[in-house]
Amino acid sequence: MASKLEDYIAQGKALDADEREIAALALQRVDEAEQAEVDADWDTEINRRVDEVVNGEVALVDGEETLASIHQMIAARRGA
Repeated sequence: MASKLEDYIAQGKALDADEREIAALALQRVDEAEQAEVDADWDTEINRRVDEVVNGEVALVDGEETLASIHQMIAARRGA
């Protein structure tokens, strides 16, 4: 780890709990340009997936049936 990063981490550990939470939230934020890029990428992905559904390239599954199947698999693994 770079010494500059180690210094930042050490300084961060010296903060009180509230300050650490504020710092963590600030570090997780992206600037407007980054957010615009993320949003554009998601728009592209959503449109691709919608096109697959509309064009019949993927089969939709019933959500309730899928969840019931998952619950059954979990119960079986737990031995219930």
